[in-house]
Amino acid sequence: MIISGNNPTHVQQAADALCAGELLGLPTETVYGLAADASHENAVAKIFKAKGRPSNHPLIVHVASAEAVAKFASEVPAFAQQLMAKFWPGPLTLILPRRDDVAAAAAGGQTSVGLRCPSHPVALAVLKACAAQGVWGIAAPSANLFGRVSPTSAAHVQSEFGDALLILDGGECEVGIESTIVDCTRGVPVLLRPGQISRTQIEHACDLKLVAPEALNTDAPRASGTLASHYAPTAKVRLMSSADWRKALEALGPHTQNLALWSAEKPSHEMMGAGLLWRAMPLDATQAAHDLFSVLRNFDARGVRTIWIETPPETPEWEGVRDRLNRAAA
Repeated sequence: MIISGNNPTHVQQAADALCAGELLGLPTETVYGLAADASHENAVAKIFKAKGRPSNHPLIVHVASAEAVAKFASEVPAFAQQLMAKFWPGPLTLILPRRDDVAAAAAGGQTSVGLRCPSHPVALAVLKACAAQGVWGIAAPSANLFGRVSPTSAAHVQSEFGDALLILDGGECEVGIESTIVDCTRGVPVLLRPGQISRTQIEHACDLKLVAPEALNTDAPRASGTLASHYAPTAKVRLMSSADWRKALEALGPHTQNLALWSAEKPSHEMMGAGLLWRAMPLDATQAAHDLFSVLRNFDARGVRTIWIETPPETPEWEGVRDRLNRAAA
């Protein structure tokens, strides 16, 4: 059932459901989350079961403010504090050492925990209403079946889980891809997942260079959305250069069947066979990130079997989009 996030009564209804150990479709600025009380093991188990997600694959815990971090983290390095001050509320998740007595199930059994303070006003309202009842953190992975395309609208969530799930409608997600994840457990900032917040922004905010996980001898914590294959539609995704998809369409001629193309330029009239579905890829990386999952879901809904996507530019601002597309194509 979808209820309005603009209605304070509905926001309280959503918070009450979470505090009672139920699941909720929760809007954030990145994607919609499948939310539950992060400290309630049975509630967290419902997330893993509903998504078909392995229970050792950790969830991100959402909090109402930086002050709530102490409820879950045993230590917050100075550079992590700088990142929180700069980017929270916002699309940045920090991996921190976890307190022994909290959120073990949500953390996938790890000694670390991923924490984020979202900027979406509806999400913040729900988190504050939960905190008022003593529930300090909400685990909320993307509200889709495990490994599939993330949802950016309430309707997307309903299409995944049906009418039985309570879903708070907060409109379309502004960012459209999941948060940047920075590991703060190994003495230096380590980028585990790119997102809207760029490497340069992170390095400037904490005055430290980001380190790649493979550059350190210690094992990186497991983190959400870092599997080789993820964010995948039902249709097969193939990344192609502009030259390659043009050459392939010319070879197919009018005989394209069940094929979709997301590219910066529109194919010529001669290339547009009756079986080709085309959508324009924005030239702006921020807009492309906003559109990405909706485009993939729309292609799936139209019944295409193959999706060709023009490889995005190899520039820093496109890193988050490139990451999602590479995993979708894997």
